[in-house]
Formats: sequence, C-alpha cells, structure tokens
Amino acid sequence: MSQPLTVAAMGFWHVHAGDYARAAQRHPDTRLIALWDDDPQRGKAAAEEFDVEFVTDLDDLLARDDLDAVTITTETTRHTDVIRRAINAGKHVFSEKLLAPTVEECEELIAAARNAGVVLTVSLPRLYDDYTVAIERILDEGSLGELTYTRVRLAHDGWAAGWLPERFGDPDAAIGGALTDLGCHPAYLTRLFHRAEPLAISASYGSVTGRPVEDNAVVTAEFPGGRLGVFEASVATTPGAFTLELRGTAASLMFGFGSERLLAKGGAFGDQWTEVPLPEARPGAFALWVKSIQDGTFTEDNLRHATALTGMVVAANESAASGRRIELSGEGRRDHAESEPASL
Repeated sequence: MSQPLTVAAMGFWHVHAGDYARAAQRHPDTRLIALWDDDPQRGKAAAEEFDVEFVTDLDDLLARDDLDAVTITTETTRHTDVIRRAINAGKHVFSEKLLAPTVEECEELIAAARNAGVVLTVSLPRLYDDYTVAIERILDEGSLGELTYTRVRLAHDGWAAGWLPERFGDPDAAIGGALTDLGCHPAYLTRLFHRAEPLAISASYGSVTGRPVEDNAVVTAEFPGGRLGVFEASVATTPGAFTLELRGTAASLMFGFGSERLLAKGGAFGDQWTEVPLPEARPGAFALWVKSIQDGTFTEDNLRHATALTGMVVAANESAASGRRIELSGEGRRDHAESEPASL
C-alpha cells in the first residue's frame, strides 16, 4: 500500500460526499487522488472543487495499482454493486450508511471484504461522540438502575429551508426518506443504549411537504423486559434538533434540550438536574477505518452496528407501509428494505 494511503471518492450523490473527500485530504495518513460519479456533470464539478482527477469509468479506476481505498457516497440502491466491485478489486472501503438495502446484502459484503482481506467500515459518527461515551459509561456503572425508556430525536430543516437535494425524495434511489437517512443515527444509538436487539418495531411516517417519501417519522422499538426505545427523524423542522432522553428505575439522563449539555437526575446524581462532564470523544469512523487498514484489523463492532441498523430500518419501512407492528426474529432483523411507500 501507498504511504500515505491513496483514496478515491466514489459518487457524489449523497450530501456527505464532500465531507469524506475532505477527510481523505485532511487525514495525515490518506491522500485523495481521484473521483468517480455516474453523473459526469456532478462528478466534474466535484473533481474541480477538490482539485483531483475525474475518472469516467468505475472499473478503470478500481483497476489502478496506485489506488488503495475508496469512499462510497452513491445513492443507497447502488451501494451493493459499487462496494462489491471495490472489494473484488482489493480496495478498502469506507461507506456512507446504509451499508446496503438489505441485511442479506450487508452480510454478503462483509463476508466478501473478510475473504478479500480488505477493511470495510460504515460512517456511524454518533457512536464515537463525547455524549455517547459518557452515556455508555453511566450505563455500564448501573447508575440509572434498570433502563426502561429511551428517546432519540434528530431533525433538521433540509426540506423546510430547501437545501436538501430533491434526489433524497426519490423512493427508488434513497429507499426511503427522513427515517432511512437521517433516522439512522437515532436508530443505532437506540440499539446501543438498550444493549439488545429489538423484538418488534412500530413506525408512523408523515409527509409535511408532500413528497413521495416521509419527511417526518416516529418509530417505537420494543426490547426485552418491556423496555421501549423511541427514535425520531424529521427534515421539515426548524431549528434543527438532536435530543437524547434515557429513563431508568434509579435515575434519568437528558441531552440537547436547549443546550449541548448532558444532565442527570435521581439516585447518585441527586434530586436536581446536574451537569455530567463529557469525556474526550473516541476517534471517528474515518480514523477508525484508516487505523484498521494500517493495523490489519477488521472493524467488527462497527459492522455489527451497521448490519443491525439496516434490519431496524427495513422493519420501520415495512411497519409504516403496512400499518402493522413488525416482529423481529433471530438477531432482531428483517432481511429486505424494499417495500411499498407508506400512505402519506
């Protein structure tokens, strides 16, 4: 491999494509050398912005000996094909979420990466943030008692203010709306906090802006022992919001309700809301990916989260489309994300 690692950006469909291209330029151990997009106009504009070569043929780029790794930010429906081709070419892969539209495809890609000896990592950034580190420590200490309820909400004004691209409203390319994209973050945090796979999912979707996919979503996940986790997403609200609420039999936590502070109340924390100091954040997903390539390790925990996330989104989409509570079997997952759009 090159020193630093050489990286190509694959697709500029997703709004975070530029973020990962910049990450490749800024990380001391990576260098962005090329860019591909199936939309030449979009790809050439991005290549000019990042001052790198634009390549029109995906397979020609993947065949290059001077390329070590790729970032994937195509539309979600193309992930499986593009990631599979990158793995087959022996390139390490950093992918936007969802990793793939179905659990089966996630598992196929993970197995292929393992067999090829390449590192596959998915961008799940809130797993590594300081508030997440603090909450995990509190849960491990048992200070909340038994966790009974969580609520995680993430919202922005993408369609209210008109900056979220219209292609995010294409149900074929995006495989869903606010929940499938933005709601991924509340979904994987909910599973992380409950330390278990959900037993069932119930979802309600709405379209405030009238697009064919949801722009407003609320999902309830049922966990063992009667515990409930609510996760929400909206791209039609202002101001934007990220809020966390965890309730236990001994104490409670809140984050983001009017401030970027983690507050605790009850039990060892006392009878008043008390600010909990935030520790240092963990290295992010991109840094984790680079270090794993250097160390020759596999990002097992990240990929478990990514696979379970697809299963939760699949179930939420099915529930919203059918109006039914969806029971999850095995490891708490559904296999297929493609379903009829919910009635809005």
